[in-house]
Amino acid sequence: MNGKTLEERLPNYLEIRKNSKELYDTFNKVFSPALGQHIHFTSNGFNHLIYKNAKKEREKSTQILRFDLLERAKVVLERSTTYQEFEEDMEYTRVNRHGKYQSMNLVVKYWGFVAVIEKFRIKVVVRQVGNSKAEFYSVIPAWITKQYRDLKIINNSTGKGLKYENDDEVLKNATN
Repeated sequence: MNGKTLEERLPNYLEIRKNSKELYDTFNKVFSPALGQHIHFTSNGFNHLIYKNAKKEREKSTQILRFDLLERAKVVLERSTTYQEFEEDMEYTRVNRHGKYQSMNLVVKYWGFVAVIEKFRIKVVVRQVGNSKAEFYSVIPAWITKQYRDLKIINNSTGKGLKYENDDEVLKNATN
């Protein structure tokens, strides 16, 4: 970050990606009070920060934004006592069964954790395929909260939420 704009940081993309991968690898797993289970930080999650799908890489600036939010994402998962979104679908997906990859229909669950943390409204997505472990899947920046609708979501969320010392000031200024 260092106060530089994304454009100023783009030439250092490979270094930023390498440092982010090293940070990501230190996370391993965290316990989520909201889900009552561990969330694992696997290669699938890091790859999803880089690629939209198997053959389509995200824009470098988008990747850098997501890399910047990794530490905040970990904090959200460790401290959130509730999730704000849940989705369950049948998906035809590739899974490792006894050392062999197979494609099959499985129930896939997604949980979305929305939090305002250090002036950023972010959404962290956790994914569970079938009966496998719950995995970090993505972190999405939602910019600084300024819309009434966004404030309503934050104020109506159940649980105590995540607060930093200056979050009240940010929310107060956002309503002006």
